Amino acid sequence: MSLWTAADAAAATGGRLRGDWIASGVSIDTRTLRPGDLFVALTDARDGHDFVAQALSKGAAAALVSRIPGDVPDDAPLLVVPDALTALEQLGRAGRARMTGKVIAITGSVGKTSTKDMARIALAGQGGVHAAEASYNNHWGVPLTLARMPADTDFAIIEIGMNHPGEIAPLSRLARPHVAMITTVAAAHLEAFGAIEGIAREKGAIFQGLAAVGTAIIPEDLAVTPILRDCADAAGAIVLGFGRDGMARLLSAGAADGGLDCRARITGETVGFRLQTTGVHFAMNAVGVLAALAAAGADLPLAARHLGDWRPPAGRGAVESLGGIRLIDDAFNANPASLSAGLATLAGLQGGRRVAILGDMLELGADEIALHRAVADDPSMAAVDLVHLAGPRMRHLHDALPPAKRGEWAAEAVQLASRAATLVRPGDIVLVKGSKSSKISTVVDALRMSARPAEPQARG
Repeated sequence: MSLWTAADAAAATGGRLRGDWIASGVSIDTRTLRPGDLFVALTDARDGHDFVAQALSKGAAAALVSRIPGDVPDDAPLLVVPDALTALEQLGRAGRARMTGKVIAITGSVGKTSTKDMARIALAGQGGVHAAEASYNNHWGVPLTLARMPADTDFAIIEIGMNHPGEIAPLSRLARPHVAMITTVAAAHLEAFGAIEGIAREKGAIFQGLAAVGTAIIPEDLAVTPILRDCADAAGAIVLGFGRDGMARLLSAGAADGGLDCRARITGETVGFRLQTTGVHFAMNAVGVLAALAAAGADLPLAARHLGDWRPPAGRGAVESLGGIRLIDDAFNANPASLSAGLATLAGLQGGRRVAILGDMLELGADEIALHRAVADDPSMAAVDLVHLAGPRMRHLHDALPPAKRGEWAAEAVQLASRAATLVRPGDIVLVKGSKSSKISTVVDALRMSARPAEPQARG
């Protein structure tokens, strides 16, 4: 497959060619590079120019560089540009310009990646679908996704994230979506924004990149919904709300056989769908996905049917049976909204003792102590039997819990991980959740390790 010819890549970036080549993909990492890829030598945590020779030896079609490394052959196929990141953005812009299908962009404080994956899977059988890999949603992830997009793509799903003000609008303008969806707005990255209203305005900036007569899909049930609606109105978008109310609404979500049987009404049409998860928050996002896909011209009943093929990604709420317990692995990240959703999932599962193992939530700003302490008052906490906690911030939740619910507290997650097998017992339903850098995922790893059968001993 030809994704980029040398001439097309040079025209997009204004770069200087060395050699003639055809690239079938675009890569920024030699560890995942495939033969035929154009290797882009970004300068980020490490300088990609140090890996150009390795990329070429692994079969890269060419390398996009801002300087020619001394260890590459004189005849190495290259595209030389002033700045590699700027050139990647230019490739992404050109990739978007030549694509005539529909683009859906997704952002939100919680659920961006799982919602993007829902949309990708729901579009099965509806033409060529291109979606961001993993959580490629930042200043290099969005242009990389666009640069990798085949010209004949029918539907593209672009994930857009942020850590600081001013990041979302430029990425949305690069993607130029026909439909833009916000999953939710919650207290995440408060250190950079100061208040949830600031986060809402930043999320609403995704509508600034909408193509003409674009559609804004917004959560209907939030205190900051009026801010999101104002942002959409300012962009001249068609506004479609989703949630328990709105033009796209969840009518019912009943637990059955480890999943949810759901009914929704999407702009006047009632559809049923099944999700392989018990988290009702996933059902809410599924309603938003169906609304977004319908707005993009997809077949709504077919999309609803294929939602049953979606599974929560690793670390984001998947439920698994593990050595006599049921584990909800939600350890990828956390903020107050996603933690509340995780606790609701735990409370909704029937069976044995419900145990929560929680790590610190980070980047919450000046109110972080109060936000951790407030978890004790979460409505779902009444159904939780025992809470083990790790991290200095979670100490405040430990102190706020009633004594009967207090499990162990440790300064670091690895301390809980070292005795993970003693924190639970057979029959328990266990939620593990915390910010990624809290390292609460080490508890998940330890639980999985303790559930493995012992290796047979060699006999002499």
